Amino acid sequence: MKKPLKSAIYWIILSPLMVLNLFPFAVMFFTAVKPRNELFLYPPRWLPNHFRWQNFVDMWQQTGFGTALFNSLYVSITSAALAVILAIPAAYALSRSRFRGQRAFGQYLLVTQMISPMVLVLGLLQLLVLVGGIDNDSSLILIYGAFNFAFTVMMLQSYFDTIGREIEEASWIDGATRLRSLIRIFLPLAVPAIVVSSTVAFINAWNEFVIALTILRSSASYTLPLLVYSQVAGRYQIEWEQVMAATLLATVPAAIVFSFLQRYLIAGMTAGAVK
Repeated sequence: MKKPLKSAIYWIILSPLMVLNLFPFAVMFFTAVKPRNELFLYPPRWLPNHFRWQNFVDMWQQTGFGTALFNSLYVSITSAALAVILAIPAAYALSRSRFRGQRAFGQYLLVTQMISPMVLVLGLLQLLVLVGGIDNDSSLILIYGAFNFAFTVMMLQSYFDTIGREIEEASWIDGATRLRSLIRIFLPLAVPAIVVSSTVAFINAWNEFVIALTILRSSASYTLPLLVYSQVAGRYQIEWEQVMAATLLATVPAAIVFSFLQRYLIAGMTAGAVK
């Protein structure tokens, strides 16, 4: 079968799934650019009579979107970096060393992935009250980093196992220390897995809602999920055009991350399964 025909068949098969995935974004976009007097027309109109881009400006100015965007970027990037930095030595030790309790440690990491963060919310809240961590974005960084640690370790270990030991042994023969070999030779080979782990940790922190809702109090500390929620919850009148504009813009950073790192994501997710 010729390649163009094969590609066309794949596109036809996947087109219903693409429509299903893109439909919510289309609803968000067209609602975000509608004038308010067109939101509740009956019968409803799919396309607005004219596009009102001012809705995005009004939303940014009236909701504090810029502050929430900065908070989300700060929390997500920092917590992802924390999880990866702590997970690299742990994953390297699991992949390259044998020590007492190694099997138990691996099982512990697996079990922690089965526990929903919502189960731990009340305990975390009491702990943060004792240490004065309520309404603090730095508390979210520590919590998100801890929750992403186990997955990151397992992801990195799976990839580290595919890197041949002879590469490191050759560097040791040339006089490199284990630490120098890890930094200069081993980690550059593991970039795809590090990118995948960082991206997943970033997205988990970016989308997390329950813990942030429990810990954060003031609007100045809100992350984007809380900002969008605050525009709907407990209001007599909801500005749907602003809600949809905020929701649409909140998806942009995650989309940018995936588009730029797609090459590494594919390599990292497939290499760990091939040994």
